[in-house]
Amino acid sequence: MKTSNPVLARLGQAAERERAAGYAPAGAYGQPGYGQPYPTADGYPAAPPTVQPMSIDDVVVKTVTLLGITGLSAAAAWVLVPNELVGAAWIGAAVVGLVLGLVISFMRMANPALVIAYAVIEGVFVGMVSKFFESIAGYDGIVLQAVIATFGVFFLMAGLYKVKAIRATPKFIRGVVAAMVGVFAVMLINFVITLTTDIDTGLRSGGPVAIGFSLICIVIASLSFILSFHEVEEGVRMGLPRRYSWIAAFGILVSLVWLYIEILRLLSFFQGDD
Repeated sequence: MKTSNPVLARLGQAAERERAAGYAPAGAYGQPGYGQPYPTADGYPAAPPTVQPMSIDDVVVKTVTLLGITGLSAAAAWVLVPNELVGAAWIGAAVVGLVLGLVISFMRMANPALVIAYAVIEGVFVGMVSKFFESIAGYDGIVLQAVIATFGVFFLMAGLYKVKAIRATPKFIRGVVAAMVGVFAVMLINFVITLTTDIDTGLRSGGPVAIGFSLICIVIASLSFILSFHEVEEGVRMGLPRRYSWIAAFGILVSLVWLYIEILRLLSFFQGDD
């Protein structure tokens, strides 16, 4: 099975090895699992069942699950964290979420507990950002507007991908990945400058530069859904084990959170002019 994505190619090769070895999830001690022969009616060992491949339904269910966890965590953080601690909780959740997200992304850890933990942390982050804009900054209704816009963009991109209006060609994938790396590098540099100096770069201050940058981020975040959809489609085609549906759902969650934050910020720029 060939794919333009080297990560998917490695995962596909791993899946082939698992199927050849007759991988099956380990059960209780003495039950069939890793290295445990499956008995037959004659008492002779038989080959264990092959690994169950993931499906699009698996990804949908896990994505909805992660979104539900993120939403509940955000609501709990909004209610439980007092206004004076919003900033600290915001920064803390952002740092922990970043580290955990990088671990999951680069190690491709299809660990449900780890991915769920990430959803909880991101929920705290989203809750604190939302509470700041809605309650502390006083932009009434901005959270609901951002939520509607975020899911509107998501379903629009899903529709465009389904009708093949946008194709995840190798050139497209390289371009979006390069744009994401570039944008995150600019964000990091801007964060360091803002944290260590009194220089106003104008990147997040609400002026024309800030609006333009937010629009660029929104476009890139929207296009990142195409990469996620392509990864799901390729993963299903290659027969990746079902547990990798957690990785696919994780990727969609990351894009949704990023898009929501950027839309929320952009809306705040316009409301701030009232």
